[in-house]
Amino acid sequence: MSIRILPSNLVNQIAAGEVVERPASVVKELVENALDAGACSIEIRLVDGGKGLISVTDDGKGMTAEELPLAVERHATSKLPDDDLFNIGFFGFRGEALPSIASVARLTIISRTKNAENAWQISIEGGQKSEVRPAAHPQGTRIEVRDLFYATPARLKFLKSSSNETAQCVDIVNRIALANANVSFYLYDGEKKKISLPACSGDLFEARLERLSAVMGRDFAINSILIDEARDNVRISGYTSLPTLNKANSLSQFLFVNNRPVRDKLLLGAIRGAYQDVLASGRYPVCALFVDVSPEDVDVNVHPTKAEVRFYDGNMVRGLLVGAIRKGLHLHSNHSSNVLDLSELVADKIPTFEENQLLKSGFLEEAKPNYNYRSSAVVSSYRRQASLPELEHRLSVRVEDVEDMVERSDIGELGVAKAQFHNTYIISQTEDSIVITDQHAAHERIVMERLKENLQSGGKPASQILLIPEIIDLDMIEKNRIVAAAPELAKLGLILEEFGTTAVIVRETPALLGDCDVKSLVEDIAQQLVEWGSGFKLTEKLHLVCATIACHSSVRAGRRLNAEEMNKLLRDMERTPHSGQCNHGRPTYIKLKISDIAHLFDRK
Repeated sequence: MSIRILPSNLVNQIAAGEVVERPASVVKELVENALDAGACSIEIRLVDGGKGLISVTDDGKGMTAEELPLAVERHATSKLPDDDLFNIGFFGFRGEALPSIASVARLTIISRTKNAENAWQISIEGGQKSEVRPAAHPQGTRIEVRDLFYATPARLKFLKSSSNETAQCVDIVNRIALANANVSFYLYDGEKKKISLPACSGDLFEARLERLSAVMGRDFAINSILIDEARDNVRISGYTSLPTLNKANSLSQFLFVNNRPVRDKLLLGAIRGAYQDVLASGRYPVCALFVDVSPEDVDVNVHPTKAEVRFYDGNMVRGLLVGAIRKGLHLHSNHSSNVLDLSELVADKIPTFEENQLLKSGFLEEAKPNYNYRSSAVVSSYRRQASLPELEHRLSVRVEDVEDMVERSDIGELGVAKAQFHNTYIISQTEDSIVITDQHAAHERIVMERLKENLQSGGKPASQILLIPEIIDLDMIEKNRIVAAAPELAKLGLILEEFGTTAVIVRETPALLGDCDVKSLVEDIAQQLVEWGSGFKLTEKLHLVCATIACHSSVRAGRRLNAEEMNKLLRDMERTPHSGQCNHGRPTYIKLKISDIAHLFDRK
């Protein structure tokens, strides 16, 4: 077959394959067009998950009768006034969205400009445009997309269930709403309201935090850190969570470049690097971060869906983001997100007398406590209560006279130790709270920060020579990796060398370890080195090795501490960065407010 020019409708369908992947792609393009038009309120309606109907209505500036036919032509746009692809000030700029959508669905546009006598309407079906005709509509635009992919049935069969497609639409609208707190967003699936986000008032950060709280939940709002740093012509702002508020995936990391939602590998990697020594591998912080950069210093035209960007100086942006997050974490390094609000337990988590009677009679199923993530680690079940003799037995150490044990001037934020519970938890008291501290998690953080401090100062930490060097058998790969890393491990006080074909001999260990299981420690480090592979510099991972050493050397759960040791641990925590969480991102302590405890007993 000879070379030929493809029909315009087929060209549009090919373009649609890049731009229109599913109903959520259509919603994204139409909502961004509404924002480009200056809309203050946007309403989205779906039928059958968007497969039957997608309707987007806005109160933007609208289009004239002359502009409507142009709006559905390929590469027709009002968003490149100077024809400069490196000076893009709008979400859309290619002029492909509407004609691409029209090539795979039935499209109707109704629009009215300010002070116009009436609105105007145009329809496109099968690539054929109707005449522009008058219509009734207030100022703004309504775009209806019906029977998505009817013209390309092969694409239609790859769509998921209606509920799944609706969830994808909800997700993309939420992402866009996070970056536009001053705009109202409403989304309906049939008659069900899925999103209701009125415009937020106040300054930038107040409005943004209000919108973040509405979309990401109140827990994020009260356990997040404000980020606001600038360098040259780049500003990074937003909120990121305390390490103790984390998730098993990165789906709750919302990133924006010039208010455009993106999933950029450079930015995601920077977030991971900033949290590398305060969060366990496989756990991810929750964040909403906004990068504002001059349009000429970022290229948004590198991906059909504009989900990826390329920075002119990517290293500078990455460094600024890592530094901004670490600065925020340092300023809040002694905070833990696990501060219990016991008043939440009062209303519907403690059964009334009548409910107890119904439970006993079998007319009511036993209620299961619905604790949130903050309380589930502390309270197991309201239906089981330990007797006083049992509690007495489990108090490892009790401090009867606070004044005799600690000088009042030495009492810090974590208060003074009152008891050790189960040889694992330190119970302390402040003026307005009871604090429960996990002794192993707390000491683990203290040891790690000391190791990091030695690394940063360039000095070798104190080590202890083993009277009998320990020979440890490993498999060939593990042995080769740990022997290659021996010079770097020596900086941490761990001295080892090759011994035979599949073994290493350990001659010195960090003094901080004390008596520990050297074999287990070396095996853990060797396995980590194999997991990371050979394509990295160990210096970039030494903080993670520090975490492994700290875990092996810390005060173990089950060890009895006296009052002096408990109070010293609390004081060390107060002086240690990031002591609100252990090296794996778990909380080291929780606080119970006295006011909440009093509320449980109806004390006013």
